[in-house]
Amino acid sequence: MGEIVTGTIAHDRPRAAEGQRGGPLIVTEDPDLLDDLLRLCAAAGADPEVHHTVPERRGGWEGAPLVLVGDDAADRCRGAARRPGVVLVGRDQDDPDVWRRAVEIGADSVLRLPEGETWLVDQIANAAEGVGRPALTVGVIGGRGGAGASTLACALAVTAARSGLRTLLIDGDPLGGGIDVLLGGERTEGRRWPDFAQAKGRVGGGALEESLPELHGLRVLSFGRGDWVAVPAEAMRSVLAAARRLGGVVVVDLPRRVDEGALEALAQLDLGLLVVPGELRAVAAARRVASSVGMVLGDLRIVARGPYAAGLDEEWIAGSMELPLAGEVPWEPGLPAAQDEGVPPGSAARGPLARFCTAFWERALVGGGS
Repeated sequence: MGEIVTGTIAHDRPRAAEGQRGGPLIVTEDPDLLDDLLRLCAAAGADPEVHHTVPERRGGWEGAPLVLVGDDAADRCRGAARRPGVVLVGRDQDDPDVWRRAVEIGADSVLRLPEGETWLVDQIANAAEGVGRPALTVGVIGGRGGAGASTLACALAVTAARSGLRTLLIDGDPLGGGIDVLLGGERTEGRRWPDFAQAKGRVGGGALEESLPELHGLRVLSFGRGDWVAVPAEAMRSVLAAARRLGGVVVVDLPRRVDEGALEALAQLDLGLLVVPGELRAVAAARRVASSVGMVLGDLRIVARGPYAAGLDEEWIAGSMELPLAGEVPWEPGLPAAQDEGVPPGSAARGPLARFCTAFWERALVGGGS
């Protein structure tokens, strides 16, 4: 029999309940294996419960978000209630009976250490965070400078939060001056991109959310007003993956010039909105942006913004760019003055911008982005 690192037996994976928290159940008497599993739990930020056999207390086996059974304890777990999320863990790469024991205890995964450590840390962290459906993740990009992409990104986040959705707004433009300014929160305490720029590997979703400034019912990760900080692809990957695991919606404000951090963000988006003012030069500039973004993002849609030059309208702009039209954002009188007073875009629930955002979320969330 060949080497076994990880494998899967066909039945449903566990689906954690929204907001569920808790560490895995570990069943083993092997002290070396236990040390390894405790170390991996610590790396995942989880606090496990350890037993030598199936727990006697009611719900101890069935209620754990994940069960890690050591090879040494498989025989003692025979007869336990069948449930998803049981992993048989060991070190012997050439054990011919491993799959038989896995079937006997109803395991849906078999893992050999140390090769499977990275996979196992992810599973433990997912269980501890109660990972359910990932967040719908939307990126907003300007077709030209001053197109209003940051304004739209903020308004989308504000309206999503107002509707009760768990919402995280991520600033992906290091030269934008900090999107927290648009929310009137540049002085609010909390972590910003310089604190995450060196992040590698897995970032805990709950820890990320709790560390960020909370503004208008949403969490925001912004650049600061200090020295310019580049976000490496690995940091963007780790942070955005953590944000997506929280569920709800994630809105990313992206630069027109695609750097490595923006490239990674584009790869994780469910859809992108390209904001194009109703001017011929803006359409020409937006075509170049769409060409570079489209190499990574499969679902890019046009948001047209009036007023329009003679002969142009939203249908003409979308048709000329050969991209689907997400809608039109009309000019909203009083928006610049409101922003100067610290009132974020989208706050006026009956304003044109908020109405566009509300309608967008209704379509996107019901249709899974369609």
